[in-house]
Amino acid sequence: MLYSTISLSSQDVIKEEPTKLFSPKNPTPMETIFLSNIDQAVAFPVETIFFYEVPPNKGPSSTFGVVEVVKRAVCEVLLVPYYFMAGRLNFNNEKNRFELLCNNGGVNFVNANSRFELKELGDLSLPNKTFHHLVPRVAIYNSLAETPVCSIQVTKFKCGGFSIGFVTNHAILDGKSASEMFHNLASVCRGEGLNIEVVNNDRTCLKSRTPPQIKYPHKEYVKPLKNTPLATCFTSQDQKSPPPFVFAPNYVHKVFSFTPRMLNSLKENAIVKCTSFEAIVAHLWRARTRAIFDDLEENSTVLFAVDIRAKMSPPLPNGFVGNAVVTAFSSAKVKDLMEKPFGFCVEKVKEGRDRVTEDYVKSVVDWLEVYKGVPSTCNGKNFYVSAWWKLNFGDLDFGYGKAVFGGPVVSGNGEFVVLLNNGKIGGGINAFIGLEKDKMKRFVDCVFEI
Repeated sequence: MLYSTISLSSQDVIKEEPTKLFSPKNPTPMETIFLSNIDQAVAFPVETIFFYEVPPNKGPSSTFGVVEVVKRAVCEVLLVPYYFMAGRLNFNNEKNRFELLCNNGGVNFVNANSRFELKELGDLSLPNKTFHHLVPRVAIYNSLAETPVCSIQVTKFKCGGFSIGFVTNHAILDGKSASEMFHNLASVCRGEGLNIEVVNNDRTCLKSRTPPQIKYPHKEYVKPLKNTPLATCFTSQDQKSPPPFVFAPNYVHKVFSFTPRMLNSLKENAIVKCTSFEAIVAHLWRARTRAIFDDLEENSTVLFAVDIRAKMSPPLPNGFVGNAVVTAFSSAKVKDLMEKPFGFCVEKVKEGRDRVTEDYVKSVVDWLEVYKGVPSTCNGKNFYVSAWWKLNFGDLDFGYGKAVFGGPVVSGNGEFVVLLNNGKIGGGINAFIGLEKDKMKRFVDCVFEI
């Protein structure tokens, strides 16, 4: 178990007033972009941050111009193909769904300075809830019209190091698409121009069928109750800007580090051939089930994302920027997860992934059209595993060398387990988990039984 070492406050990070960056080639007349049902189900902000040291053999002044470099790259180049990132979400009451207005409302850009040196922040690979000071959060009571779908903050540290923080709305970009946009921006900042041929923002390939044809039960989604903690357009037609997830005060949050050797041991114990992802999800599922459940006859469920780009026929087009992932699930009786061999848990995870076929995806889209649902994490027992370590953030270079670390500004929502790169040479995974105090104690007692 690992712990972060510093807490930032608003006094530690002084922010200038935000400026707006506009697309130089926004479409005329204004374009309105259709958002798929998969997009609709994940309309919440995602915060991502990258940390950079002063380049080797250079002084602190070598990074002095980073703010202007990033600003110019965004407004002069990036917002040409990504013009829609300067737009705004709109809830269309007539159609009862979100849409993206390409109104050139602007990308929010914040210039900030910290009194700390980068090394004083401690181990950057460890989730730190106070790192939210390093991203440009928008006031949670803002209306949709006032809320950018993309905001950027560059924070300079006393040593010359810096961080670049992004807030993007998940309804507009999934993880892979966001990573591609970050890499495009970095390429422009390095003076190498855009490294893409096309940005494909046509999401109509994921429209529902008429009439809808729901062929599966879709236990992975649920029609949300009012006041659900998962903010999407399906929670309320009057939904304002969805607030970022916050740390629940009754939860304990810990990071558990799994070395490559531990991951290999899990895969060996599975007996069946499996990936590191399948092994770690199965292991965390079983350990969390032991910590959460008392009734052996109940069902325990784990949710996770499956990329559908190559599962569709024809495959989704190159450069597709919408959400091309659906929620998959694995479910089993608590008794079976606890008493059967580890290979049983792994097989259940593999079944969940294999269940996602093209026919299944189309059924998901149709189910969401009818029931306006969200991933089923609202019962206090189901949980969602998010594999951030698989996103290609490690080699992101804005012209000052590769990031020391890049990843999400992690919240403390108990229904989400986040898998992160542990920042060490040779690999390994950090699992960030939040549980109530008594349940965390039970989890700690069994999580390293490998």
